[in-house]
Amino acid sequence: MAKVVLGAGCFWCAEAVFSRLKGVLKATPGYSGGMAKNPAYREVCTGKTGHAEVVEVEYDPKILKLENLLEAFFSMHDPTSVNRQGADAGSQYRSAIFCTSAEQKKKAESFIRKIQKAYSKPIATEVGILRKFYPAEESHQKFYERNRFHPYCLVVIGPKLAKMRRTLE
Repeated sequence: MAKVVLGAGCFWCAEAVFSRLKGVLKATPGYSGGMAKNPAYREVCTGKTGHAEVVEVEYDPKILKLENLLEAFFSMHDPTSVNRQGADAGSQYRSAIFCTSAEQKKKAESFIRKIQKAYSKPIATEVGILRKFYPAEESHQKFYERNRFHPYCLVVIGPKLAKMRRTLE
């Protein structure tokens, strides 16, 4: 089993996508990359904690290679957008990869160099070593699964999943 923590904007969207990838054992929404200890959603939403909304992805590297996971990650959001994904704006929505080892970080950086030529703007994804991951409150866990008819799920997550269907299968 391996882990990586990924920030691709709203963690409800990211969890919905990553939890459907073959080889993902668990996708847990939470917070990382900031300085506040034990942050809560309302604090993170202010942008003052330094944390990003992220998903801790536990996966089986025999089934899902890191490169394939990163392909899904980069295809589900705009990695050239700084502190914004769609209507969600603020540093808590930044694109980020928090790695669990120096080797994983090296692979992520290499992957970004490889795909940069496909983008007209520089990739702004933050890449670093994971310091701490804080799971989000229970109300944010499996949000899409429990709230498919919530307006955000209908307007943002549903279409994103439809777009990702080829990657997910």
